[in-house]
Amino acid sequence: MVASLEQAEAMLHAGQLDCPGCAGALSSHGHGRTRTVRGIGSARVILRPRRARCRACAATHVLLPAELVLRRADTVEAIGTALAAKARGDGHRTIAARLGRPVSTVRRWLRRARGSHAGWLQEQAVQHAFRTDPDVLNRRLPWPTPLGDALNLLAAAALACQRRWDSTLPAWTLIGMFTHGRLLPPPESPLRT
Repeated sequence: MVASLEQAEAMLHAGQLDCPGCAGALSSHGHGRTRTVRGIGSARVILRPRRARCRACAATHVLLPAELVLRRADTVEAIGTALAAKARGDGHRTIAARLGRPVSTVRRWLRRARGSHAGWLQEQAVQHAFRTDPDVLNRRLPWPTPLGDALNLLAAAALACQRRWDSTLPAWTLIGMFTHGRLLPPPESPLRT
């Protein structure tokens, strides 16, 4: 995940992006396919992500901006808004109608964000809040659900990051960076026979 495709391009040319597998330097290696991703309402994000290849291990990687969720057709903001509404107590039908998404899609998002994944989101939130401003952990108001608590703390960490480093990145993009594009776990692959 990168903050933006422009930043990724500059860092690739400067040799400042490391391979996540071996920490070797990444270099440009073409582009991925053009993607259209749904935002809030009728907003659409159309992008052609950069591909990169590691100079050391020769592995290739697709560099996605942090406003996206891995293997999803919706932005972090759209999915995060649905999860936040669930944490407030809204049902999947109400959320789907508000976002203009199919009920089955929203229900699938909400199911994927429960249990162990909500715990993982909480861990990411605590780590980033502690790195940015440890006092955020003392001032937080716990929510009645693990998902609500995790989203509340992720938002607090994003706002603290914006203040501390005078960041112009939107809070949902920062949350996408904190969660490494995994606001939801990637979809399970179908079994191949």
